Amino acid sequence: MSIGYACILFGVAGCSFKACRLSKADEDNLRIITKNNLVILDRIIEYNIENNIKLFRISSDIIPFGSHPINQLSWWIEHKDLLDKIGGKIKEYRMRVSMHPGQYTVLNSPDPSVVNNAIKDLNYHARFLNALDTDASNKIVLHIGGVYGDKEKSIERFIKNFYTLQEDVKCRLVIENDEKSYNISDVLKISNHINIPVIFDSLHHIINPPSQSLSQYEWIKLAQVTWKEEDGRQKIHYSQQAPEGKPGAHSKTIGIMEFMDFYNPLDGDLDIMLEVKDKNLSAIKCIICTADHLRAYLLEREWAKYKYLILSHSQSCYLEIREMLKNKNYLSARNFYEKIEEGINTEPSKGSHINAAQHIWGYFKNYAEAKEKEKFIKLLQKYNEEKSEITPIKAFLLKLAIKYSEEYLIQSYYFT
Repeated sequence: MSIGYACILFGVAGCSFKACRLSKADEDNLRIITKNNLVILDRIIEYNIENNIKLFRISSDIIPFGSHPINQLSWWIEHKDLLDKIGGKIKEYRMRVSMHPGQYTVLNSPDPSVVNNAIKDLNYHARFLNALDTDASNKIVLHIGGVYGDKEKSIERFIKNFYTLQEDVKCRLVIENDEKSYNISDVLKISNHINIPVIFDSLHHIINPPSQSLSQYEWIKLAQVTWKEEDGRQKIHYSQQAPEGKPGAHSKTIGIMEFMDFYNPLDGDLDIMLEVKDKNLSAIKCIICTADHLRAYLLEREWAKYKYLILSHSQSCYLEIREMLKNKNYLSARNFYEKIEEGINTEPSKGSHINAAQHIWGYFKNYAEAKEKEKFIKLLQKYNEEKSEITPIKAFLLKLAIKYSEEYLIQSYYFT
């Protein structure tokens, strides 16, 4: 089983993709952005390898305007060496990748131009996965689309249009239940017609359940049957509702208690794609908590990144976690992350912010320039007098961390 995340790294410097407006999408810009994005993808794959993450969704925007007629570059030829390098790492590490076209890729639209654009977009996604030389277990995930006033006719259009797709698209395509129009029962029925795998999405299922009174684990079992050997392990999507968001909005992080309650009854070997705002952070959390054996150094490595963030919210949680990590014989990953979440969810006070900032300043105080010391004192005073927010202090401390090459601090989630 693998647990993964989607598209971008959270809390890691130097790993941002670039984009441009259509009006700026000339050949030079497209070429520069494509090269940048592939270099960033290579770094993300390296990060995944270092952190034992074997499931990853590649952003559809990796190639700017990849399916738009404005992009006439043969990027798969121009960047073959880099694509081969990335694909080689994916295969060597046995990582599984996927792509997920966005909301405008609608195969069942009654508008032929929309369908034509959807087909072009699916061709682009297949071309990218082919350029990495990945096999058919590396999938393209698609929603069924709209209802357009007649669900049965819309389903018929989806099935009809599916059969017009290129073979390299059809062998990669998987379909997923959504939160509005097509529940898991609908998607399984469509799968029976076109014989492609079904992804069960847990949050979509909660919001848009079928009329049949089956448990989510029973639906997962029914979806499992749709996955053939050449499709690889069954894959599901897992997310949690953002407390303050509209239905279907993903949470900032995966609450570990709720995740483990979902995970423990699962039966069989499957892959779990997390859909969550803190991306890789939640993936690492869930990987560590579901491992057969806990390695204490992993929690210590995690703590090094979280510690100043926690201190800026709650000194009591900070001290409790420090004590927890001293007792190697009774360490619990679940307890560790529950306390991390408690700390993050604690509303920070002025005092906790100042305390964390002063701890971080301690790395620089002995060799910072006089003007830097003066600036830090002034920033702290302004914040203490409620004349500014904490943000300028954090920005200044990050600037110092970069200037003085304090890698330990640069990697801290305090600055995210």
